[in-house]
Amino acid sequence: MTNTIDQIENLLNSYDEASLRVCTLGKWEVWCEGTSVDNKSWGRDKTIQLFQFLITSRDRNSLHKEQIIDRLWEDSDQKGGDRDFKVALHGIIKVLEPNRPSRTASRYILRQGLTYQLNLQEIWIDAQAFESFVSIANQVIHTDLSTAQLALRHAISLHQGVYLPNRMYEDWSSEERERLQVLALGAYVMLAESLIEVNPMESIRLSQLALKIDPSWEDAYRIQMSAFAAKGNRPGAIKVYQQCQRVLEEEYGIDPLPETRKLMDEINAR
Repeated sequence: MTNTIDQIENLLNSYDEASLRVCTLGKWEVWCEGTSVDNKSWGRDKTIQLFQFLITSRDRNSLHKEQIIDRLWEDSDQKGGDRDFKVALHGIIKVLEPNRPSRTASRYILRQGLTYQLNLQEIWIDAQAFESFVSIANQVIHTDLSTAQLALRHAISLHQGVYLPNRMYEDWSSEERERLQVLALGAYVMLAESLIEVNPMESIRLSQLALKIDPSWEDAYRIQMSAFAAKGNRPGAIKVYQQCQRVLEEEYGIDPLPETRKLMDEINAR
């Protein structure tokens, strides 16, 4: 337990200690040495694209320059791609490290030959912290519920919306966006489920937030049904079930899962 609490404290402290903070969930915002970076200061959009791509690829090994160019600017010829990469990389360093001495290594971008990656020891990224809190909760949800709930609350506080909303139609960001969305849905549902008996109204609120992310997430409907039932509000549970039926029929032409129908039968039988 102590070790898990220490992990949570370390994650919270990492925000205060980081000289570079990046927000990607629901908004794009960068803070460097305590000062917000104006988007205009990046200059070309390709500069932001490169930085966002490196953030998106943060868990991978160093990426070769050619791999990066192929993913970001696949229509460029070799000469144009090399030029765009060089200008964009210079732009990132100019914005984040304006006083860096010439010919010295960047503090935030690690380079080895023609491969590049972020120096995550120096950067706090909301998506990374969010995922770490969810991971902690998953580790202890069956052994230390209160700590798991604490971690989930911290995770949910970080999830302010979709990943990189200004790159919704970029192929290179879609996989990470979908992955983080599933983690967010799981976090809302896990916390909501853990509170059904002690705080059913909070369970309902959390499951409603999950349904704002994905209106067809059936786990959230079942939690709402159980929470209404825990309050003795059978009409409320029935209304939620009917909403679930309607959404699934309209979106996919399917019925609720057997476990959802079984839960409704159990509630009706009480």
